[in-house]
Amino acid sequence: QVQLVESGGGLVQARGSLRLSCAASGLTFSKNTMGWFRQAPGKEREFVATISWSGSLSNYGDSVRGRFTVSRDNAKNTVYLQMNSLKSEDTAVYYCAADPSGNPYTQSTLPNRYTFWGQGTQVTVSS
Repeated sequence: QVQLVESGGGLVQARGSLRLSCAASGLTFSKNTMGWFRQAPGKEREFVATISWSGSLSNYGDSVRGRFTVSRDNAKNTVYLQMNSLKSEDTAVYYCAADPSGNPYTQSTLPNRYTFWGQGTQVTVSS
């Protein structure tokens, strides 16, 4: 079965950095658009970043653009989220997700486009 396992979360001070990883198994990783979403307590799930099959195309939520970078290594079946200049408002559970329904250029920003989800990793930014 498909598994997405996030890692790399933790507690970090404001203006610090973290790198999240999401290891995928049970799917043809190189033919899935991958995405990162986050959800803070009492808030809806928010789009963070998405990356196309080859990694050549990416898109970001307005609140993270310029600070976060999404990348992928298809040889390792892993997608990454490099988070720099972290703010307290970045505190949330971060989820990776896979969308197998698109094409090589697809960048999916809506959570309902994604079929498979990880369990999430907590990121806490202290001010």
